[in-house]
Amino acid sequence: MNTSDIVTVTDPAHFTRAITDMGEKCPVVTTQAIFNDRGIKIIEKGVTVNASLYDRLMAHRLPTPLEQSVRTTPTVTGALLRDHAEQVMAEVPFFQRMAAETQTRSLLLDALETLALPDPMAFQLSLAKEVRPALFRHSIHAALMAAWLTLDALVSRFDLGLAAAAGLLHDVGMLHLDPVLLQPHGAIAREQRRQLYSHPLVSTALIERHHEYPRELLRAVREHHEFLDGSGYPRHLSGPAIGPLARILCLSELVTSMLALGGGLSEMRLWVKLRMNAHRYDPTLVARVERHLQLGREHQNDTRVLMANPVACLREINVVVADWPRDILQSRNLSDNRRQGMVAVVGQAEQLSRTLAGVGAAPEQLVQLGSEALDEALQLELTLLAQEAQWQLRTLARQTRRRWQSGAEPDYPDTVQAWLDRVDTLVAGA
Repeated sequence: MNTSDIVTVTDPAHFTRAITDMGEKCPVVTTQAIFNDRGIKIIEKGVTVNASLYDRLMAHRLPTPLEQSVRTTPTVTGALLRDHAEQVMAEVPFFQRMAAETQTRSLLLDALETLALPDPMAFQLSLAKEVRPALFRHSIHAALMAAWLTLDALVSRFDLGLAAAAGLLHDVGMLHLDPVLLQPHGAIAREQRRQLYSHPLVSTALIERHHEYPRELLRAVREHHEFLDGSGYPRHLSGPAIGPLARILCLSELVTSMLALGGGLSEMRLWVKLRMNAHRYDPTLVARVERHLQLGREHQNDTRVLMANPVACLREINVVVADWPRDILQSRNLSDNRRQGMVAVVGQAEQLSRTLAGVGAAPEQLVQLGSEALDEALQLELTLLAQEAQWQLRTLARQTRRRWQSGAEPDYPDTVQAWLDRVDTLVAGA
């Protein structure tokens, strides 16, 4: 994906708005004159950029990326990254345990502090820090996690730095997309979801501009949402087609996203997530994360999340997954692409059934729980399993829609539409 390709999947209004909003908080100054695509100068060098320039910038196509024409002070540096990483290690219990040894702590902090940061990349990190602080925190967390997962007796400082850089920069493309995508619980439209699916490619293209980072890093950023079972995006890669650093980055994304939820249940939610998604992640890496999780009694006293009847919910999910309309595979009207997509979805439905059985939530296993009231600890565990199963069922429905629409005709057969409606009803409000 090159610069022109980025334009086709992003709206420059989002990035431009973020920059002008930043100019209202701290100095943002042009480092060179800004010209439009007809060679006409629209802003002089040395001009302060703020909200008053938004309309002027949006009225023109810019041949030079805006982040290459502006700077801010103070800017993100290696020293600042180290300071923020130390704060994370002090505040987040998992990171405290992860970096408890002095040598480990020093290696991780040094990896962040010595990262190569071209000025445009440092500016975008500064932009995230000032205007998208949750994204900036996520980037710090992911950098630490990726570097930690890379650590072993033979790892070099170069490899640690490479992993830290991949974690830090993997979501830089989100700055160029609709900010609603950064909201944790907001509903998003089809076009916004298309942007979300493209953000690994956007991030890769933005990083590649600077010729500062090796191909292994670019590949990892491009593949950081690809899963071992082929259910990821943007290319549905599977197994050995996914690079080793991408596997680290993919798991880092999950761990840091779950820990960001905070509260006493964040590590237990992560534990459930890992149990329910074992087929998607590198098992050696998962085992390392699980060894550092603490699931003591303090995680079992939050009754606010308890479902009234998680067993019934899990039973219904099992039924709906089993009822995926496999009969459509027999239709002679399916295009090869659509048939291939539907076969992949059937495989994911069967995997979800196996996953539920693997965590003790298959129909015959749920029957053994009987009809008596559950103790609070078991009710909490089953609630979290049911919530994760709902999420995976919703993902299965989303995959069905995406892969069906790869063909020429967007309408669904009646059986598929009925199944999608059942899923929507079951996961409503989840």
